[in-house]
Amino acid sequence: MSTQMRRVSPGDVPAVMELEPQLFGCGAWSQAIFTEEATRADRYYVVLTEAGHLIGYAGLATGVEATVMTLGVAPGHRREGHATRMLSALLDRARQSGAESVFLEVRSQDDGAQRLYRSFGFVPLGVRPGYYQPEGADALVMQLPLKPPRRGPGPVGAEAIEE
Repeated sequence: MSTQMRRVSPGDVPAVMELEPQLFGCGAWSQAIFTEEATRADRYYVVLTEAGHLIGYAGLATGVEATVMTLGVAPGHRREGHATRMLSALLDRARQSGAESVFLEVRSQDDGAQRLYRSFGFVPLGVRPGYYQPEGADALVMQLPLKPPRRGPGPVGAEAIEE
């Protein structure tokens, strides 16, 4: 089935709020937090839909040191390349906005997510003990140094995101 990636809209919030606790358990964001995050001028959030249903979302805080704020794919749609597509879109936006590096925190026990981030070149910097609350799980901090943005047309097959 075909998927579509686009910028998040206010109409996406209820579907995100349905998926959020499935992805992040007791550490899930509230609707107020997600809405504030997704509407800030210094943020870039995308959703991924299939047949009109939200199957994933991701967000980036832009700046010289950009930060991946969230990235999640619905359980029934994992291992299909969706997280890779969304992370690619976030990194493209980070480069376009002039970021010199991208940071993120990932659960120390989440080997699958760590493999994804390492495949993009993220390197571990250290551990934040008890970062994820309320369960107190540790976070691995990772960084991806970015190269200056390319001039001219993007690579063949580059995906455009609907604005």
